[in-house]
Amino acid sequence: MTHAPIGRRAALTGGLSLLGLVLAGCSTSSSQLAAVAAPPKPQPTASEVPEDVRLMYAAITTDRFPIRASRMELVPRRFWRQEVDDPTGEKPGTVIVDTTDRFLYHVKDNGRAMRYGVGIGAAGFEWSGRAHIAYKREWPTWTPPSDMIARHPELEKYRHGMPPGEDNPMGPRALYIHQGNTDTLYRIHGNPDERTIGQAVSSGCVRLLPQDIIHLHDNVRSGSPLIVT
Repeated sequence: MTHAPIGRRAALTGGLSLLGLVLAGCSTSSSQLAAVAAPPKPQPTASEVPEDVRLMYAAITTDRFPIRASRMELVPRRFWRQEVDDPTGEKPGTVIVDTTDRFLYHVKDNGRAMRYGVGIGAAGFEWSGRAHIAYKREWPTWTPPSDMIARHPELEKYRHGMPPGEDNPMGPRALYIHQGNTDTLYRIHGNPDERTIGQAVSSGCVRLLPQDIIHLHDNVRSGSPLIVT
């Protein structure tokens, strides 16, 4: 599969959280969720998912909290994690989010790139610019800002942070996006709903399947440049 080279200009967008919560700049509305929850287009059956893919997305029981196996029959084949020829021309270590094709590329040093399927932000909620991955966290805490709590009083109990765990909308890993020394409030993080991969359904961050965000987290370095087409 080939793609046109990705240009230097970029637009950082993303999407997140199926829990109806508004996460740091990331939210999913009930109407958007209804669209995602519509009957999916025909996908491979569970028996048609190759064994190597099932193993790649198998349950993880050795992490801080258990992570269920991802149901890859709900995810189009093109969004399954795979190593590809680098289509970006960017330097090794760069992370690129292609919001048109819904891929995230992590450029390797041998003319190759690891490609992940992602969910991104809905139209009208884009944030543009070059940035970098300031730092990364395992099982991050989520702290909603005060204006978010004002709009969603049910979040008051999380004013001082929602502890890490299986119900935390940040998932098992998060990469924090800064421009210069400024936190953009956008994140790249995990989300367990397979139906949202390849979709534009929320107003915040870029989301990957839990197994994919763990793989990316383990391989990307803090300080890495981030560009988005």
